[in-house]
Amino acid sequence: MSDDLEPQAEPESGTTSEGAGRMSPEPLLVEDTLLLLFQPDSGTIAGENILFYVLGGAVLADLALIGRVEAEKRALSTRVEASGDGMVPDSLLDPAWAYLSEKPRGVQTVLAAIGPELRGPVLDRLVARGDLNRTEGKTLGIFPSTKLSLGSERRAALMERVRAALVDGETPDARTAASIALLSASGTLPQFHREIPWSGDVYTRGKELERGDWGAAAASSAVTRTMAAIIANSVIAATMLPRA
Repeated sequence: MSDDLEPQAEPESGTTSEGAGRMSPEPLLVEDTLLLLFQPDSGTIAGENILFYVLGGAVLADLALIGRVEAEKRALSTRVEASGDGMVPDSLLDPAWAYLSEKPRGVQTVLAAIGPELRGPVLDRLVARGDLNRTEGKTLGIFPSTKLSLGSERRAALMERVRAALVDGETPDARTAASIALLSASGTLPQFHREIPWSGDVYTRGKELERGDWGAAAASSAVTRTMAAIIANSVIAATMLPRA
């Protein structure tokens, strides 16, 4: 299985092209998640109706990965608070970091605050990295329209890791586990049937990852435990929304 998940072109620090803002050298988890949700055959994004919870959860997990957020489990929910000082390394994380810097908040409150504004900036980022192409045109020669298409092989490499965890039984790394948990919570996994054959086993494994069953190595890592707690609460928020 390929481990090549490098972007096609590494942007320089401080890049602002295509509205992408300040970019970290490596793609974020939130970028991976939206790229996986992109459907190449139709040029659409799966799970649009709950996308803001999914992307919001991924951003919080990104902050956990770099040690800039901590989670505290409570009786009925999980509270998150900012950790560390100074600027976060990527502008996609700025709104969540600023919101959490004000005071600790419940995960679902944070998702509702930061999630609705993420779709556009994350798409801009995927275009800036070359993972998606965006073509402007007109429908019926009059109405402006936008067409998205794949621009790199990175989605295929990510999907290979997802398939290995869901179909082949491999233990995923924390980023892959988080992505799968969010995909499963969004209810979109059956839409990936051509790439990941849908089955009861796939459904069950997806639900296990939603609950934070990411393996022994993950359980021993404080950062990964924080990620898992955040993802689990994001899942709860996402599954409460209608799929229509």
